[in-house]
Amino acid sequence: MFVRAEEISNPEYGKYPGARSVEELLHCGIVVLDKPAGPSSHQVVAWVKEILGVKKVGHSGTLDPKVTGVLIVTLEKATKIIPAVMGLDKEYVAVMHLHGDVEIEKIKEVAKKFTGEIIQLPPRRSAVRRKKRVRKVYEIEVLEKVGRDVLMRIRCESGTYVRKLIHDMGLELGKGAHMKELRRTKVGEFTESMATTLQDLKDYYILWKERGDEKIKEIIKPVEFGVEHLKKIWVRDSAVNALCNGAPLAIGGVCRFDEEIKEGELVAIFTLKGELVALARAEVTGEKMKKLKRGIVARVDRVVMEKDLYPRMWKR
Repeated sequence: MFVRAEEISNPEYGKYPGARSVEELLHCGIVVLDKPAGPSSHQVVAWVKEILGVKKVGHSGTLDPKVTGVLIVTLEKATKIIPAVMGLDKEYVAVMHLHGDVEIEKIKEVAKKFTGEIIQLPPRRSAVRRKKRVRKVYEIEVLEKVGRDVLMRIRCESGTYVRKLIHDMGLELGKGAHMKELRRTKVGEFTESMATTLQDLKDYYILWKERGDEKIKEIIKPVEFGVEHLKKIWVRDSAVNALCNGAPLAIGGVCRFDEEIKEGELVAIFTLKGELVALARAEVTGEKMKKLKRGIVARVDRVVMEKDLYPRMWKR
């Protein structure tokens, strides 16, 4: 991190993320959900909306009805960060059912062949246009084989079709195979250990509504939790409200920033209290930012913070 200016935020404005009320979290928070088998991702999101009584809910990437596991759900204003979490790498645990007998060592050999860049054609029932695309598979770990069922852990780039990957592995093995079960265990740094069930979400919400019990704050995280993976720029109080109105960020408003920022990269802009102001596109690299005396360093892509939580410091 490069510190350009030492400054302290005025406590009269804004609020530290950890100090937000349940109402504020409902207005701009995220839930790491453990999606059950059966309902579609769309149905799960609709249930979250109904349980919490909020108007707008989004999610980080569709899981097929039979697939379980990590689904990042965003509430109200937090839906603005969806572009930041959609492209995160994924981890799955899958059961591949072989259509013939194959030794485990042969399966491990084929798994290595499918590690790295692969070309996939989306399934016919896919929601996206069917054209060949390159995806990265970082690791396929064969964990266990029982009969013709093979348990595997797969780490891959977002947009990789695991069902198609398993089908293609079956063809390579010369026996054929299909995906029997699939669970998403990780999205970026969001793991299944962080995930909560729909039932727990409902129970905690009722406890809060009826008894004022705030344990629900353990489930609904501040929106900032969802952009921890992004490189960051911290700005002085006087720059915040202009950004909330869509103004570009000039170097004069910057207090500190991540030195590794690349030109054109999506970055998160924070107040000095650690509040997420907006997602923006960097106009210059972090190295160039160090030397700038004037000029624009980032342009706002999506505003997350409400207007006028910080004072207006410019003339109309």
